[in-house]
Amino acid sequence: MNDPHHLPSRTSADTSAPTPPDPFLLGHLAEETRRRARTARATESTAAGADPGLLDALRAAVDDLAPTLLAASHDLSAHPEVAFEEHRSAAALADLVESRGVDVVREAHGLATGLRAEVGDPDGPTIAVLSEYDALPGIGHGCGHNVIATAGLGAFLALAAVRDRLPGRVVWLGTPAEEGGGGKEIMAGHGALDGVDAALMVHPFTFDIAEPLFLGRRQLRATFTGITSHASAQPFMGRNALDAVNLMYTGVGLHRQQMPATDRVHGVVTAGGERPNVIPEHAEMLFYLRSEHPESLAVLSDRLADIARGAALMTGCGVELSWDEAPPYLPVRSNGPLAASWTTRYGERGRTVLPPDVVPRMFAGSTDFGNVSYRVPGVHAMVRITDDDLSLHTREFAEAAVSEEADRVVVDSAWALAAVSADWLSDPDLRAAAAADFEAAGGAVDVPSYFGEA
Repeated sequence: MNDPHHLPSRTSADTSAPTPPDPFLLGHLAEETRRRARTARATESTAAGADPGLLDALRAAVDDLAPTLLAASHDLSAHPEVAFEEHRSAAALADLVESRGVDVVREAHGLATGLRAEVGDPDGPTIAVLSEYDALPGIGHGCGHNVIATAGLGAFLALAAVRDRLPGRVVWLGTPAEEGGGGKEIMAGHGALDGVDAALMVHPFTFDIAEPLFLGRRQLRATFTGITSHASAQPFMGRNALDAVNLMYTGVGLHRQQMPATDRVHGVVTAGGERPNVIPEHAEMLFYLRSEHPESLAVLSDRLADIARGAALMTGCGVELSWDEAPPYLPVRSNGPLAASWTTRYGERGRTVLPPDVVPRMFAGSTDFGNVSYRVPGVHAMVRITDDDLSLHTREFAEAAVSEEADRVVVDSAWALAAVSADWLSDPDLRAAAAADFEAAGGAVDVPSYFGEA
């Protein structure tokens, strides 16, 4: 009996091509997620929030901005720029802000493509709305940062349109280099979050989720040094650095049995010798380590360091460990009261926001917004731009990020970000609840020194 989900095994005649993955598990998980999503609902806010008149003014402002935001989103998609090189993108976004009568700080907070603008009362409570606009090499906006950028920009410009009615301050931060560069952490180190009390942003996805799982992430480069020798005539006089790499890769593979389900380790060999007849004296690996909690990420870091040192001892090589060439990412710490406010306001646009754990926890990446969320209360909401089971970081997702549905999401997200900001600024009880939730989760963390030396 044939299983319609099962792909035939590769035969000896077609070994030049990889064996295609069997789609059963992905399809099964997708169907289970859809089944749970049909009845699941996230908790909505009971906070009083902003005055209805202010919210009506924000709706009108977002409607007025909509054509401009969509044009900007499509423009960013058509001109993708990778991390730290988003010069055209940053200039285009800054020009839009300035066209609405708001000053922009360019080259803000230590980055040539960083941006900052603010409106409202600097002596009142302060909330930040964040935008990302870096793309992926060879893929373009396969993570949908054109949607992120313009939704955040739209929220800020809508709030700027009613700035005289705001009981506090709104800061807009254009944050480059989320894709591995840690732009938000760099900017935070240069004062971007000084005086900021809460932060918001959105990210496109295939479901609407207010409190998604994002893993913390570190980088480890292990450089092994051996002794070169003739691989045939005098191999006993050498110390093979490539053997050390092999043993480390194997050791990491064996350690996976003891890893929690949401831990991730993936590595590549970046150097392994030049010629087979010369025992390599230099070999190197680069690993990404991910985990659900800062504490468990520290444990995983210690284990990888031990494995590297063990591989060096077994081969008689030396090893140097280099951590976090780009800033490490902490997991996203979601804030319950802010997430509930997002659920309510985004729901007003006809959206159904899902609670945590409806989407399988194995579908988790990392973001530098995690570092923001350990400094101030924050929400990093996921917004559905496609019904398809598309993976982020693909050309197909880049196409979805300029679809009609993505365009609607830009406008709906701009409204919800603006409305949550207005709720938080206007409602002292909501601010107190968000602050209490943040403190109960552990309060502010000294992010730069968290991991120290592994």
